[in-house]
Amino acid sequence: MRLAVLKERRAGETRVAATPETAKKLIALGTTVAIETGAGLASGFPDEAYREAGAEIAPDAAAALAGAGIVLKVRAPLAAGEGDVDELAQIPRGALLIGTLEAAGDPARAAAYAAAGIQACSMELLPRITRAQSMDVLSSQANLAGYRAVVEGAGAFDKGFPMLMTAAGTIPAANVFIMGAGVAGLQAIATARRLGGRVSATDVRPAAKEEIKSLGASFVGYEDEESRAAQTAGGYAKQLSADFYAKQAEVVAGHVVKQDVIVTTALVQGRRAPVLLTEAMVASMKPGSVIVDIAADAGGNCAATRPGEAIVTGNGVKILGYGNWPGRIAGAASALYSRNLLTFLSTFWDKDSAAPKLPEDDEVVRGVTLTRAGAVVHPLLADKQAAA
Repeated sequence: MRLAVLKERRAGETRVAATPETAKKLIALGTTVAIETGAGLASGFPDEAYREAGAEIAPDAAAALAGAGIVLKVRAPLAAGEGDVDELAQIPRGALLIGTLEAAGDPARAAAYAAAGIQACSMELLPRITRAQSMDVLSSQANLAGYRAVVEGAGAFDKGFPMLMTAAGTIPAANVFIMGAGVAGLQAIATARRLGGRVSATDVRPAAKEEIKSLGASFVGYEDEESRAAQTAGGYAKQLSADFYAKQAEVVAGHVVKQDVIVTTALVQGRRAPVLLTEAMVASMKPGSVIVDIAADAGGNCAATRPGEAIVTGNGVKILGYGNWPGRIAGAASALYSRNLLTFLSTFWDKDSAAPKLPEDDEVVRGVTLTRAGAVVHPLLADKQAAA
């Protein structure tokens, strides 16, 4: 079984789907691992490190993919017209493609995989169940995004996070407000606390209040019957009514005025990120304060965010709307992501055939499989395709 790892070509992507550590373990399963030259360089993994682990270094994508039965990616492979290399056309028919393929909002992408005869597994659709935790790419990447967001927010803030007592006077601790207490938000709370900030947080999910308090932050938010049912069975936040968001905004607006650094992390799976910070809220903030918008890739939680950019508003508020926050800590993000993929493969690895066997009735397999045998099979996409 030949396993190919390609260099990521989508704009701003610095991660890689296998590290020298996981390449060595994949080889131990009985695969031949081919790494496209330069695939790990942006994450701090040179070709020589992969070679020492026993991997083959391929000169280009075509050479890496030649005869491959498994293809590991971070982002969806480029199709015709998306870049200089048509990666999709070079993936052998019948191959297993594994990555964060972002097909839920783009049914045409899954249809293209089906037409190419590829069995595609999109890891961001992994069900949030106990036995799948070590495969959960969303959690591993969000954890690092939350950490990185606070570090970059601290770097952009022109004072300091902890209280600093000096002979020249005292600098007060920064007021840090985390909006959204999922995996990214909880890590942001913990990191801001370690840096010495006075931390508060909000989230619409009922379980989040105790999690926020357990990390030493204070809870801010509006609560009613609707908010008590604001979580899906999978642990994700639900989209709530406009009336609820209006009442939540009233509570948040009074708190935002006093904040030095705000980190927004709220995402609703498969939909645009909810706007939590209005233009009026941003205008009420102090000059020199910082907003870090982790949700910028999904449109942003702040109305003034410009996705992919860092800006300064007319009243002196800095807004960091960078995309791909895990990619801003690429070495660690690649290490965790590649282990997620390794765990997925090894869980379903058949030693006798030295190949993966993905049972269709398995909850994990069913949750991530987009296409099989030339057809779109994931319920989210199959229904959309049928409706079309």
